[in-house]
Amino acid sequence: MIAKRVIFEGLVQGVGFRYTVKDLARGFDVCGDVKNLPDGSVELQAMGEPAELDAFIREIIVESPVAHHIKSHRTETIPLLKNRSGFRIEK
Repeated sequence: MIAKRVIFEGLVQGVGFRYTVKDLARGFDVCGDVKNLPDGSVELQAMGEPAELDAFIREIIVESPVAHHIKSHRTETIPLLKNRSGFRIEK
């Protein structure tokens, strides 16, 4: 099990980005959350088996309907998410 934080930059707010990410998460064995940040970027925190988590992130960046809105992204490994199940949109 591994957890990652990804910051997506570009036109990622106001285009259904968080809802698309939540919908995509249903197809993967991952848990976590996605939220808008004050600077206009979007933060994803997700946890799962390494290959599953990487496939989920790759799906967002390459295949998703909002992929063309992403200008850049930064990924880092973070401590495992505690008391998390499912996937949600944070306000």
